[in-house]
Amino acid sequence: MDEREKLRKFRELDDAFAQALRDLDGGTKSGPGVEQENARPAFEERLHSLMAEYALSQGCVHEMLSTLLEYKRIR
Repeated sequence: MDEREKLRKFRELDDAFAQALRDLDGGTKSGPGVEQENARPAFEERLHSLMAEYALSQGCVHEMLSTLLEYKRIR
């Protein structure tokens, strides 16, 4: 896989991960209830799906999240 393909896949993963975080954040803003209880499992399911689709290990995801936090791309 060439560098352009790697960059494209990373951008797709970043976009999908950001959407999953927005979905999770939206679920927690609704207050207590069923939607909030389902937000975390839905997020985890989506995250595991993305990890499988892009063949990423937990270490890779941790590194990506750490980098995003370091550069204040997420809170």
